[in-house]
Amino acid sequence: MNAPLTISKPLDIAAIRQEFPVLNREVKGWPLIYLDNAATSQKPRQVLDALMHYYTNYNANIHRGIHTLAEEATAAFELTRDEVQSFIGAPSREEIIFTRGTTESINLVAYSWGRANIRAGDEIVISTMEHHSNIVPWQILCEEKNAVLKIIPINRNGELLMDEYEKLLGPKTRLVSIVHVSNALGTVNPVKQITALAHALGAVVLVDGAQSAVHLDIDVQDLDCDFFAFSAHKLYGPTGVGVLYGKKQLLEAMPPFLGGGEMIREVSFKKTTFNDLPYKFEAGTPNIGDVIAFRSAIRFMNTTGKEEIRRHEQDLLEYAQSELVKIPGLQIIGKAKEKVSVISFIIDKAHPQDIGILLDNRGIAVRTGHHCAQPLMERFSIPGTARVSFAVYNTRDEIDELVKGLQRVVKILS
Repeated sequence: MNAPLTISKPLDIAAIRQEFPVLNREVKGWPLIYLDNAATSQKPRQVLDALMHYYTNYNANIHRGIHTLAEEATAAFELTRDEVQSFIGAPSREEIIFTRGTTESINLVAYSWGRANIRAGDEIVISTMEHHSNIVPWQILCEEKNAVLKIIPINRNGELLMDEYEKLLGPKTRLVSIVHVSNALGTVNPVKQITALAHALGAVVLVDGAQSAVHLDIDVQDLDCDFFAFSAHKLYGPTGVGVLYGKKQLLEAMPPFLGGGEMIREVSFKKTTFNDLPYKFEAGTPNIGDVIAFRSAIRFMNTTGKEEIRRHEQDLLEYAQSELVKIPGLQIIGKAKEKVSVISFIIDKAHPQDIGILLDNRGIAVRTGHHCAQPLMERFSIPGTARVSFAVYNTRDEIDELVKGLQRVVKILS
């Protein structure tokens, strides 16, 4: 396997780009410009190498075998758990649960903690800017338990109205489930403050970190959230891997989410006893190879430097915003003071899907639609937006090509 990438600071973006093979391809005769990183990021060579190395050298099931391959696979799998623990500042490795993604992590909490703790009349608080994955599980739970779902409103800039949030909290509030960074707007929410206010009333807090984990330094002990969920594929890692962090005392009290192998201690037809954390919540054969490769993704970020990545992405954000507003008829949706490198926009007389198709004809990949945030789109009275989102390998030159592409969109559709 290749040694971890070491890059001098300031970042050598040209060298970084060479570590991402897909960036060398063309789309419809144009060099690929990939600006859909909020949906999923591309993968560096060391992640691809780690995945191939597992399947070609020690592919085996984990935790159950005593042969060499099984022991090597188990050790590599558990090293990723240790890496994740350090990456988010969790107190113990037993608090790191591997899932298929942020969506499954949130559903795990809804089905396990929620069904054991939510009663008729209890209140769950979420926000207007939530991804569907942080809306639907709570709607299902509220309908089943006859509980109440309350919504934090936002202003025109796409920022939470914190005064209104405080008014929503009360003696019946049992859970606050809040997105850390909006996937559609890039808004960074004050989750530490949100958590403190909820805890003051005895409520539990889940933070959806699907977008924040790649952009921000995460310390779950500092945030003091009870649960934190995120996905590997937005952090330069493989798809099909997610993480749920939960405070140990909560996880220990929660019933299992799935039943089957690995999550058991002993099984008989009379009674089953469950395994210790974290395995109580990891039933069946996991996505072994991709979990192992996720460690390489975290090491890529740590070696490259998260602060340096953030500084580069912020430069791209500011440059893109300054250039996009020069395009006639273009309106940026979401102008929060605190935001990451995500820009959603609309153009007069242009449907977002048409924008996406015309840009794709020039090799520029953007996301269009409601971004799994339909209530948020309703708040702005729009059907959807076009969204560009930047990663460490993007450049100002790519933004210039985006602007040219959008100027062409305006010309064609005007």
